[in-house]
Amino acid sequence: MTSSEKRLLLWDIDSTLIDSARAGMKSLKRVVAVRFGVEDDLHDIEVAGRTDAHIARSILAKYRVALTGENVTAFLDDYLVGLGELLPQTNGRVLPGVAEILARMHAREDRVLGLLTGNLERGAELKLRRYGLWDYFEFGAFADDHHDRNELGAFARTRACERHNFDFVPSAIDVIGDTPHDIACGKAFGARTVAVATGTSTVAQLAAHAPDFVFEDLSDVDAVVAKLGW
Repeated sequence: MTSSEKRLLLWDIDSTLIDSARAGMKSLKRVVAVRFGVEDDLHDIEVAGRTDAHIARSILAKYRVALTGENVTAFLDDYLVGLGELLPQTNGRVLPGVAEILARMHAREDRVLGLLTGNLERGAELKLRRYGLWDYFEFGAFADDHHDRNELGAFARTRACERHNFDFVPSAIDVIGDTPHDIACGKAFGARTVAVATGTSTVAQLAAHAPDFVFEDLSDVDAVVAKLGW
């Protein structure tokens, strides 16, 4: 099988696969309230498309806490506890077309599903198990690997190549996400970029960052699969 036949599909999670009804943001706000004794809406903290580690560092910097590994880890540990408690309490959902696309791709030997996400691995598992999607994915690259989203593609590609004993050249890799940061992440290692406007960015806003493909959503599964050659 050649690289033109076998493809690696790397998925973002939040607002691409699922809408968790802001469970992650609610957990972040709760940690801030407990740690710093303030109700903060975190409007000045960029969250969409950023890694959990980057977000934690931004919040700690805002509150003038030293950005040591110990402090970042402690903040994220508290965040994960809150996330696990809040996910069952929020009315989230799997986004349109996602479950069918994943089921189709998972059934094929020439399609490999992985995660390329700013979530910590434990956070990714909590979210995707909640919505029944975790078992579709063989591996991933996560915020545990690096706080810079643009560094994560290399981790995902290496893991895919090792697991499958196959050289996934960048042109055989698709990065699917809902923010300009996802597009930039894919472009950083030469992958095809698939943008979907199911988050806070519109089709026009995503198109301005020149992804290879952009969709309003993935609800028309047959059309999406045909257009992408999946």
